Amino acid sequence: MSASTRIVVVGGGIVAASVAYHLTRQGVSVIVVEASQPGPATNAGAGIICPWNDRGDDPAYELAADGARYYPELLGMLAEDGHAETSYARVGALRVGEDTQRLQNIAAMLRSMRADRPEIGEIELVGPGEPKRQFPPLAASLSGLWIGGAGRVDGRQIRDSLLAAAASYGATQIIGAALLDHAGSKVTGVTVGSESVAADAVVVAAGAWTGQVCAPVGWQLPVGPQRGQIIHVEIPGAQTESWPVILPPADPYLLAFPGSRVVFGATRELAGFDYRTTVGGVGAMLAKAMDVAPGLAEATLLETRIGFRPVASDGRPVIGKLADGLIVATGNGPEGLTAGPWTGLAAAALALGQDPPADLAPFDPARFQPGSP
Repeated sequence: MSASTRIVVVGGGIVAASVAYHLTRQGVSVIVVEASQPGPATNAGAGIICPWNDRGDDPAYELAADGARYYPELLGMLAEDGHAETSYARVGALRVGEDTQRLQNIAAMLRSMRADRPEIGEIELVGPGEPKRQFPPLAASLSGLWIGGAGRVDGRQIRDSLLAAAASYGATQIIGAALLDHAGSKVTGVTVGSESVAADAVVVAAGAWTGQVCAPVGWQLPVGPQRGQIIHVEIPGAQTESWPVILPPADPYLLAFPGSRVVFGATRELAGFDYRTTVGGVGAMLAKAMDVAPGLAEATLLETRIGFRPVASDGRPVIGKLADGLIVATGNGPEGLTAGPWTGLAAAALALGQDPPADLAPFDPARFQPGSP
């Protein structure tokens, strides 16, 4: 491909950034159109990279697991391009609880998966008190299961690194709402305000807004927002940069970032595009977090972030050709930061008429057509 091939990418989150990066790396001319809506999932996502909580019978699990596997390769590419500041760190994770039999069962399941997924890393059961030693705010009674391959990433930072790398290869950006242009059944580009941008293909990776972008050309994608409220606190003086991800039997999860920051959440609410922090949402998360980590009582409440996770009606991602000249990539839900870069890689391949890196049939948007299985 060459710069004479022009592709428009609609969206401003991690998937759109990944699409743009992978296209420009192949010499394609890329224009990113971002509407700057409040509540993109990438801005609010916690950033846990640990998808190995269930057996790999679900296509969505496989996609997330492929996403986790892809991270080291992606980080190497970004480093080669001079954008090594991604915030990604392999810090490990602890599944915690007081039901040791349950933890043993999970350990056995993960060990059975590790031959196909060696990136899961070390698996070790640890007794009461060890999780608290590694993540001091936790309750002392908790036992744990160590998963060595888990990591965490700041969605904003890796998204920005992908976009900056794409820009270094020539990608440009337009801020505004994109309207799809079409001639008959073929999408030919977009209009943003008074500007028309012709393209060989358009990739819509607009998260929870993807259905709204595609609707004017006759497609009703059942993809909508799942609101997540996620809480950021500071523990003054704590050296948090190497603390592991904490995964209790039920939400809230907890993880830490440099700068004495701890993040926990998140709500899973079908509240439409209602961009608000609610007493009920924050109150429930605070109460549950205190049960798991009573040491957070003296933490400083910094902010609550709100993100609209894109979720399809059947719970599976939506990746594929929607019409001639139109590709969609959305619906990763809570696994957005895990699966996002790999999803962008796959969507870029589809936009160029190349074979994707794995079978995308389970995610084909054609499944929503009348009469589809």
